[in-house]
Amino acid sequence: MEQEHTVAVNAAMEAGRKIAEIYHAQNFTVTLKANDKGPLTEADLAANDILCSHIQKSFPNDAILSEETTDNPSRLNNSRCWIIDPLDGTREFTLGIPEFAVSIGLVIDGAPIVGVVYNPITEECVSAIVGVGTYLNGTLVQTTNRAEVAGSHFLVSRSEHKKGWFKPWEDVADMTPMGSVAYKLARVAIGKAEATFTPKPRNEWDLCGGVACILGAGGNTSDGSGTPYQFNQPDPLNIGVCGTNGDLHEHVLQMMKEAGS
Repeated sequence: MEQEHTVAVNAAMEAGRKIAEIYHAQNFTVTLKANDKGPLTEADLAANDILCSHIQKSFPNDAILSEETTDNPSRLNNSRCWIIDPLDGTREFTLGIPEFAVSIGLVIDGAPIVGVVYNPITEECVSAIVGVGTYLNGTLVQTTNRAEVAGSHFLVSRSEHKKGWFKPWEDVADMTPMGSVAYKLARVAIGKAEATFTPKPRNEWDLCGGVACILGAGGNTSDGSGTPYQFNQPDPLNIGVCGTNGDLHEHVLQMMKEAGS
């Protein structure tokens, strides 16, 4: 998977450079997607074009599932599928908050194999080959080994934090609101937090790259029921996100059941 990993890293960094250029220029327009599915900018579309171009050039027979491209059901018949979010955290991007990332994942027969999450503003490139390792800007990293909720650092949704969902644990753990599901997963992978979780649904393109990074770093991921992710499904929506250092996984699943209830 070294070629796939290299292609994914190079694609993410080129897309990230374009995103950073638009971000710093601050002259972009913001529109709303159909059915109120969030904001869209030219950065999303430009990054999508770059990612798809890299993948199609290097692996022309592979399928692609992207947030910014009309879904082609033929991907379901392809054992290899790249699942991408060209700009995860578009809302933060529009608000000038540097908590967004390019996310790329390659799955084979539904299992995440390669992942890249790149924040072009902080210049953190987290990449992984599952079963080999996870890297931060080329240096091997691992998840933490903390096994107690007390003293742990959790990354949570900013909107869910405002609703008070995480108050039951704020006296014993650090509940930090942050944008971008992919970026939060990547931060767990590099040992900057013990876990990120939400009981709310998230799409495969939000998850795939970051899930691969956590798995490569020795952590654990699942949906809200504790079931490991199986990607490239007909419906890309998953109920719940649980990405942890592994030691805290069962604790966090229990927290998810209580959050927002």
